[in-house]
Amino acid sequence: MDDPRKHQVSLRGASAKEITRDALLEKVSQERELRQYARRATAAALFIQRVWRRYRVTKMVALELREEWDKCVNQEAGLVITAAWISSNLVRPFLFFITCLSIRHRSIKATEVDSMKNCFQMLLESMNSTDSKKNYCSLAIGTCEERRVWGYQSRKLISLCMFVLSECDKSRLGSQEIVALTSLAMRVVVVLTDVKGWKSVKEHDCQNAETAVKDLVRFLGSGESSLYSSIRRYINTLDAPCSSRPRSSVQTDDRFLITASTITLAFRPFHVSKFDINGIGLLDVHYIAEKYCVFLLTIPWLTQRLPAVLIPAMRHKSVLQPCFQTLLILKEKILKEMLAVNQSTFHVFPKVIPPVGWALANIICLATGGENDSVDSGGFHQELDCASYVHAVNTLAENLLSRLENVGSVQENQDLQSDVKTNEKPSCTVSSETEITHGPIELSFLDMLRPVSQQWHLTDLLAIVNEVGHTQGSETMTPKGLECLGTLQLLDIVHFYSYMLRIFSFLNPRVGSLPVLNMLSFTPGFLVSLWGSLKTYLFPGNGCKGHKPYDIIRNASSSGKDGDFGKRQKHGNNDGVKKWVSVLHKITGKSQAEIDYTDSHDNQPKPRFVDNEDSLDVWDIEPVRPGPQGISRDMSCMLHLFCASYSHLLLILDDIEFYEKQVPFTLEQQRQIASVLNTLVYNGFSQMGQQGRPLMESAVRCLHLIYERDCRHQFCPPVLWLSPARKNRPPIAVAARTHEVLSANQRSDDSLTLPSIGSVITTTPHVFPFEERVEMFREFIKMDKASRKMAGEVAGPGSRSVEIVVRRDHIVEDGYQQLNSLGSRLKSSIHVSFVSECGLPEAGLDYGGLSKEFLTDISKAAFGPEYGLFSQTSTSARLLIPNPSARYLQNGIQMIEFLGRVVGKALYEGILLDYSFSHVFVQKLLGRYSFLDELSTLDPEIYRNLMYVKHYDGDVEELCLDFTVTEESFGKRHVIELKPGGKDVTVTSKNKMQYIHAIADYKLNRQMFLFSNAFYRGLIDLISPSWLNLFNAGEFNQLLSGGNHDIDVDDLRKNTRYTGGYSEGTRTIKIFWEVIKGFEPEERCMLLKFVTSCSRAPLLGFKHLQPTFTIHKVACDIPLWATMRGQDVERLPSASTCYNTLKLPTYKRPSMLRAKLLYAISSNAGFELS
Repeated sequence: MDDPRKHQVSLRGASAKEITRDALLEKVSQERELRQYARRATAAALFIQRVWRRYRVTKMVALELREEWDKCVNQEAGLVITAAWISSNLVRPFLFFITCLSIRHRSIKATEVDSMKNCFQMLLESMNSTDSKKNYCSLAIGTCEERRVWGYQSRKLISLCMFVLSECDKSRLGSQEIVALTSLAMRVVVVLTDVKGWKSVKEHDCQNAETAVKDLVRFLGSGESSLYSSIRRYINTLDAPCSSRPRSSVQTDDRFLITASTITLAFRPFHVSKFDINGIGLLDVHYIAEKYCVFLLTIPWLTQRLPAVLIPAMRHKSVLQPCFQTLLILKEKILKEMLAVNQSTFHVFPKVIPPVGWALANIICLATGGENDSVDSGGFHQELDCASYVHAVNTLAENLLSRLENVGSVQENQDLQSDVKTNEKPSCTVSSETEITHGPIELSFLDMLRPVSQQWHLTDLLAIVNEVGHTQGSETMTPKGLECLGTLQLLDIVHFYSYMLRIFSFLNPRVGSLPVLNMLSFTPGFLVSLWGSLKTYLFPGNGCKGHKPYDIIRNASSSGKDGDFGKRQKHGNNDGVKKWVSVLHKITGKSQAEIDYTDSHDNQPKPRFVDNEDSLDVWDIEPVRPGPQGISRDMSCMLHLFCASYSHLLLILDDIEFYEKQVPFTLEQQRQIASVLNTLVYNGFSQMGQQGRPLMESAVRCLHLIYERDCRHQFCPPVLWLSPARKNRPPIAVAARTHEVLSANQRSDDSLTLPSIGSVITTTPHVFPFEERVEMFREFIKMDKASRKMAGEVAGPGSRSVEIVVRRDHIVEDGYQQLNSLGSRLKSSIHVSFVSECGLPEAGLDYGGLSKEFLTDISKAAFGPEYGLFSQTSTSARLLIPNPSARYLQNGIQMIEFLGRVVGKALYEGILLDYSFSHVFVQKLLGRYSFLDELSTLDPEIYRNLMYVKHYDGDVEELCLDFTVTEESFGKRHVIELKPGGKDVTVTSKNKMQYIHAIADYKLNRQMFLFSNAFYRGLIDLISPSWLNLFNAGEFNQLLSGGNHDIDVDDLRKNTRYTGGYSEGTRTIKIFWEVIKGFEPEERCMLLKFVTSCSRAPLLGFKHLQPTFTIHKVACDIPLWATMRGQDVERLPSASTCYNTLKLPTYKRPSMLRAKLLYAISSNAGFELS
């Protein structure tokens, strides 16, 4: 056996046991680490012992010193108190043991409270003494050593008093003692930092005393004193509007004294820095303003917590102006510090409104309001620099919006994840950053922003812009103007209100920005001026020669240009059209002959437009083609503010103001606005991001309102709406399929899917010609039928069809009983068998013709006024509207729902019906709300009466109106209140607009809601709502009824097929077309119904009629002698409606053909004539 020691190497000479080299090195390393650890542990133990011994000894000394100090203070009666004694025997030991026993532990014990109160009282008594030997403050002007000691002790006292202030929490036990102590502490600091409170100072020592006080105030404003953070903690303990904490039971005098003292101390560093020109103070002012902004202005409800008498001091320009300037200079640093400011002590949900939001609200409250602290006082605070105010608010508002929108997007993602994981329990570890709710805190916050919704706020700012424009236009510029941080421009105001609209909308989605929109919309001249400024950028060729326009669009590399806000564009002038024509010429290079249109100032204007392909370029506005993401930030804010304000105004503008008076814009300007918005919205879908969403939403809303007005009373050329998509319009089939795919994915969040062609079809379908949208509608139906076939609902001809038997004299009742319960299964084919009025089955098999006849006949009967479900409007068009009395009929609502299915079936099968609905009713079917301007299409008489009330110059109370409306049905009168207690509310000049819109809302929305909702439920059983949104109200009626009550004979002749021996040149065929041209329009429609079961021509022409219109020869030879004697064929024409075939005998004379044809089409028969 081998010796195991043979393979080991000795590295240490002879030993009892040998080890390897690696093991030896590892062992040595471990031993070295153990020795180092032992040395560190010993050093740490010694350090801990030293610290502990020091703490123990210091505490023992402090306790002994406090006992001696208490004995000394209690023997005050026998002592001679001098300033030197106070410094050495009172303040020095007091600061030592208080620092050891209280400050280092960050708490105030009950035993130290009495000591502090005794010390502060003795200090106050000393400082109130007129004897310089007894006054503690006299040491500040004493020897060098006395000044040094006094300065050190005063700074320590200030730090101690700030600590006491920060611990003044009224929710603590023994709060009355703490409040009393804090009151004494604040009095000490106020006296120390105010040379006027030093009663022992002589005149020749004032300068030295002021120097000492300035040093203290500088320390007070520095970070070492913790002034602003302590004030923040204290103000937070005051009652807030939304606080659930109990009211304080402490005496209000002490609490008011503390609050007044803290606000006074907060202002002291500003005043010292203002008068100090040595350089140090000037550098400190930014630091002071920075801390003031970060710690005080971010306190929730700051102005509401403080007594009203202190607010004017906080509004002083010596405080606000440095804060504004510092905020603009150091905005990145300040915003970062605001984000990190400690909010843990607040007793509300701090993350609902971030600190920057409270700074924004507090600044607005401080900058506005009168001496009585009312936001409705009617002006800004005196001597306020409005330019700095607006710039500062814009800085804060922009940051607040970015934070709110980021939090909102995070919350949307979490909501989406929770929807996907419906079976999972929601996570409780979500950061409080995402706790955005819409409760009383948000409403209270928005109430602080209420001054911005006052009209004086905007008009005062606009007046300043106007003055600045005149000043900049002059040759002189004062030095004071050069020193200003910036001047106020219209663009700054635009940013201001654009941010405010978005903040209001985000924090209160229900009411949103209505208060601000009301003010913006009704401020005289604002929208006109805003559009004039926009126009200088959008239509640069419209500038006048020799005059520099007021260009407020700032690029990234340049500032806004000088101009005059007061030079506003005037509307209603005679040369407005000529100016716009000249602009178009400059943009397109076309002659005036190519563009021909005129404005009509009548109640229903009828402009003339030339629609050619070249004119499309005129309405495609190049500056906004890149969409919201491609335009400048300034331009985006201007468009957002304009669209939001003008869309709000459009809701209440009546047709008289819009078309006749043309306020606030002329019809020519309306066309410009429509072209800009149309181009912007269409191009915005391809590249819209989260940043451009507010602009897109407001632009879409404004565009829809303008487009709907144009649909009712045209004032825009048709090519205007088509122009943006003229070059890149997708094929119909591609657009339809893309739209269906996106509609099927609506379960996902809209903000997470990129808008594309489908969004264009949904939002701006008018960029497609009507004919293409009809084809798109048919493509949707074709795809739906294909999907139903794949699902097995349609397996083949005749399968799953619905067989019904209908009596002609009871067609509505029979159809309702047999078809109403089918719902969406009504999409299947219907086979109809008619029973005549005599009770006999009618001849013929239904291969599509009878079902078409059934749909047209049942709709004609059910929609007739005598049936009671629908009535006709009082307009000349006599359009259909639900009858308010239908609710009292048996099964009235169910019958209206069934009629919705009938209309849906007709649209689904492409069958045209013989009636049209009111514009207002169709708006409800399309899911759109109706406003005052649409009432003229429903009831012109009521509309005229309301306009009379609106423009009534006298006292409206003379008209004896109240907030009620009276309806009559079946001989009974029903009084309906427009608002709770409306019968007791008299209409006055102040509330007449509420009355007008209440009447309009009732007539247009509330009255027909029940009926339109029922009709809509039946309609969408067969027609998807997204398909209907392709059309406006007029186009829906055209889709349903085919438009004009006549047919194009030439188009029908061009698309007619001849069978049985007939041809285009046959004599009978030539006679036939001559006779048809001589028919009345009503007779031609009767012929079409006789052959096809539908009296309306196909919507896109007879080339789309399936099967093709056919004339079949029926040979009826008669003897030659009969012909020579003037006889002709006696047989009547017949028809096969299933195949759209007219069976025409071989008539020889036009008179006979006309007579026989008229007899046949008037007999309401088809097969029987065979």
